Amino acid sequence: MHADPFALRDLVGPSARVCRRALTGESGVSLPPFVDHHVHLHLIDEHRLAEGGIAGVVDLGGDPVELARRGDGLPHVAYAGAFLTPAGGYPSGRGWAPDAIVRPVTDPSDHPGVPGGAATAVDEQASFGASVIKVSLNAAAGPAFDAAMLDAIVAAARVHGLPVVAHVEGEGMTRRALDAGVDVLAHTPFSEALDTALIARAAASGQRWISTLDIHAADPAAARTGSANLAAFAAAGGSVLYGTDLGNGDRPVGVLAGELTALDVAGVRGAALVDALSDPWPAAPVSGVATFVPGPTPRSLDDVAGWLSGATVVPSEELIHDDH
Repeated sequence: MHADPFALRDLVGPSARVCRRALTGESGVSLPPFVDHHVHLHLIDEHRLAEGGIAGVVDLGGDPVELARRGDGLPHVAYAGAFLTPAGGYPSGRGWAPDAIVRPVTDPSDHPGVPGGAATAVDEQASFGASVIKVSLNAAAGPAFDAAMLDAIVAAARVHGLPVVAHVEGEGMTRRALDAGVDVLAHTPFSEALDTALIARAAASGQRWISTLDIHAADPAAARTGSANLAAFAAAGGSVLYGTDLGNGDRPVGVLAGELTALDVAGVRGAALVDALSDPWPAAPVSGVATFVPGPTPRSLDDVAGWLSGATVVPSEELIHDDH
């Protein structure tokens, strides 16, 4: 066990506390609850998330009716409801995307109740308790919203005080999202190498990027592009959120070692990596539980990503802190 809590905090940030579990006596470190900021609950076994270290999730594309019926408990869930997309746009027609999770938007109207209207689609998600609005800007896989339609959706979200998150893919889509004031990118841009000025502008605007780098493990070109874009964004002071797109591919449920490693390689290391994992966006922090990482503590920055992959979720009251 690393005996010096101050050295530990130099590596992983001020929230780290040496502790032991009251019931088992197992030693380790407590950290704030971890959140996966991009999942699709209808495609995964959510009951395994807590034992795998994830206390909260953000569902970025699901049936708003089913999501609104959820009760309390773990994982804590914030959600966008359905994808807002042009008629025939991504992810319409995909096997993993039933009609219930897609809302075509064909009219920029800000009047409620207009069929296919921007305000109508946003109002529906808000009425079912959405914490964020999800838009598809995927010019690589079908039609994408033009600037006017995207502006109308963002304006409708602002009426409800909700942030907007966008799936950006294809030439120029990151710029379009930034121009419209989109708050968060659901994926680190991976389909185009972004210029330094655009990345600096995104960081300065306060836009956040959800990492989702591990989904490109089988696509070296996308992996390189995404990693380079995220490294430049983080170096420019951009805010990075840990997210995996769980449900995309056959991957373990919980904290993903591959995502942690990819973030570390992109320069999101140590305390910055913990911050990306524990940021509660877009909801209030998860209460009553903590992240527990058992065993010896990391001795260098190079150890942190692998060490965090051993996290689990425990009740806060179960932890006895030793770093007085």
